[in-house]
Amino acid sequence: MPLNDQTSVAPAQNADSAASPRPRKVPRIIVLGGGSVGLYSARRLRKKLGKREAAIVVVDPRPYMTYAPFLPEAAAGSIDARDVVAPHRRALKGVDVLQGKVVEINHAGRSITIRPEEGDDYSVSYDHLIVGLGSVSRTLPIPGLAENAIGFKNVEEAIAVRNHVINRMDVASSTWDQDLRKRMLTFAFIGGGFAGMEAIAEIEDMARYAARNYPTIEPEDLRFVMIEGSGRILPEVSEPMGQYALEELKKRGIEFHLNTFLSSCVDGHVVTSTGVEFDTDTIVWTAGVKANPVLKESSDLPVDKLGRVIVLPTLQVADEDGNVVPDAWAAGDCAAVPDLLNPGKFCPPNAQHAIREATRLADNLVAILHSDEPVEYKHKSVGTVASLGLYKGVAELFGIFKLKGFLAWAMHRSYHVMAMPTGNRKIRIAIGWMGQFLMGREIISLGSLHDPRAEFRQASVPPAAAGEKVKQEAVSSAAEAEHGGAEDGADKAAPAEAAGADANHGPAKKTTKKAATKA
Repeated sequence: MPLNDQTSVAPAQNADSAASPRPRKVPRIIVLGGGSVGLYSARRLRKKLGKREAAIVVVDPRPYMTYAPFLPEAAAGSIDARDVVAPHRRALKGVDVLQGKVVEINHAGRSITIRPEEGDDYSVSYDHLIVGLGSVSRTLPIPGLAENAIGFKNVEEAIAVRNHVINRMDVASSTWDQDLRKRMLTFAFIGGGFAGMEAIAEIEDMARYAARNYPTIEPEDLRFVMIEGSGRILPEVSEPMGQYALEELKKRGIEFHLNTFLSSCVDGHVVTSTGVEFDTDTIVWTAGVKANPVLKESSDLPVDKLGRVIVLPTLQVADEDGNVVPDAWAAGDCAAVPDLLNPGKFCPPNAQHAIREATRLADNLVAILHSDEPVEYKHKSVGTVASLGLYKGVAELFGIFKLKGFLAWAMHRSYHVMAMPTGNRKIRIAIGWMGQFLMGREIISLGSLHDPRAEFRQASVPPAAAGEKVKQEAVSSAAEAEHGGAEDGADKAAPAEAAGADANHGPAKKTTKKAATKA
């Protein structure tokens, strides 16, 4: 195991023995989740604590952190997919990384159970716990949703949406069936919050840009539909700014159904609560998130009704009565962090708060280790920025400045590229933007990446019957080409020269055998 102190690791079935680990030279801090909270808190701790003061371990099923605000631009081809993620092993110098899914938290016994991608579950003990497991898509038991929709929560989903949209345009451009063509060129997005609005705006902008390369597809043939359960979009900004964004997107032909819920989408046939029906091959679900379910289902940490870990303003885990749970901390989407500037409310689950909460959490943990008092988390939002496609956006800064169009879009890019971890990624993103400005968007679909073995499976021959011996002969491709050429020459020989052809065919066989021997 890659734990650099006196490690205490046991198979999952021996979790009880792991609960009483051998004494360690330095305390071990386990960080659950390698997202914004996990990455920034681990880096901050490593900066403030030497290796002789604490061993830090980050646990996450993915080997990288995804910077979610850039997912819409990655989906639109404005940013390379690899540049919106920060590899843990590069960004977390001096920190141990375990790749696996957390399936159980036993804080009373100071141990967690990890399920690796391959192999058996195992337990790891700790002295201090940081919970930054983030959130997952919040879905509903809607008929057909699980079978036909795709989320927009991680980079794999964002790139899959991009490849799928372009693929549907590729196929539709060569389809004569008008009903099938209409279905392929209809794209539905469910959820009008930040994620949904940025996703549909960027994808729509990219698709209409791509349409110029399809002689048989006009931009007007593309139908983009947004279904939102409330009466407005972008609730994170003021109502006038949300209305501006709505009107601008309507001008671009995007169809909105507000105060509307998705009732069914079996086999791609969308039915809404207001009676709207249409067929589509593309359903993108962005209707909210929920805390990682392991916290409610397989953890002894106190959680609220929404499954979020209960924390104090100091980001220390606490029970319902406000009593501190020793050695446990939480922040981000999976924690109910009180918003001291808005009493009675909780901090919104966005990157702006998550990064700052992570920094405060790390500083407070260091303070506790040094016998100092923790400080309450308090942050006045600097504002909100949203991209609505290339050179288009909305922004509200410090509750005073309201920007629209190009200035808002530029502010969106500037803010998020500065927040992106590691200078390496900042530079790559900036270079990608310059390349796009000079050479335009990349609008190629690489959908086969999602099933790279499909073509090989089609080329494969059926397996031999039971007991049948498979004849195999090692022959190089060069030898096969030479052998085939000789046979072609023999086939073209006149009947009267058949004997000569056979004589000439002999050396060819010898050459093939010699070539095969060399191979």
